[in-house]
Amino acid sequence: MKKLVQKGFTLIELMIVVAIIGILAAIAIPNFIKFQARSKQSEAKANLKAIFTAQKAFFQEKDRFSTLTGEVGFEPERNNRYAYFLAAAGTLEGRSTSIITQATTYTGIEADSFKYTLVTGTNTHATSACTQNAGITGSPATVFVALAHGNIDADTLLDEWTISSDSRTLSGGGCTADANNPSGEPANDQNDVNL
Repeated sequence: MKKLVQKGFTLIELMIVVAIIGILAAIAIPNFIKFQARSKQSEAKANLKAIFTAQKAFFQEKDRFSTLTGEVGFEPERNNRYAYFLAAAGTLEGRSTSIITQATTYTGIEADSFKYTLVTGTNTHATSACTQNAGITGSPATVFVALAHGNIDADTLLDEWTISSDSRTLSGGGCTADANNPSGEPANDQNDVNL
C-alpha cells in the first residue's frame, strides 16, 4: 500500500511571504498617497485654465476683465476641493448645503464643505505664498490674477495655485512655483504635496 504524502506550506514559508508583502506595502502606500494628492491638484489646474479662458473671452467682448464669477461665466461643478477667488475681497458662492444659490455678485467660489471636511481658512482669501493677490489691475482693467487654494491631504497646510493674464516672475519666502511663469499657465505657489 502506498503512503499518502500531504503537501503544503510551512509556517516559516508563510511568514516570509507575509514579511515580503509588508515591505512592499510600506514602500507603495506613501507613493500611492502622493500620487493621489497630485491627481487632486488637477482640479485646480483645470479650473484655473477655465477661469483664464472665461476671462479672455469676456475681455474680447467687453475690453476689460471682471472680478465677478457670474459675469465671466465661471461655475465649476460640485465636489470642488479648492476655493477660487477672482478678487481679494467680496462675497463667495457658498457650497455648504445641497443647493447652490447662484448670483452675479460673487467674486469667488467656496470649496465644497457639503461633501468634504475642510481645514479652517480654506474658504478665506489670503495672499499666496508667491505674494500674488487675486484681483484686477490696470486702467482699464487689463491684468487679472485668479487664486485657488484647498486642502488635498490630511495636514493643515493649504495647496495654493494662481493664474494670470500676464507673464510674471514669481518670488516670495514660501513660494514653491517656478520663478518664470508664462501667461495662462497655472503656478503652484504653495505645493502641499511635496511638503
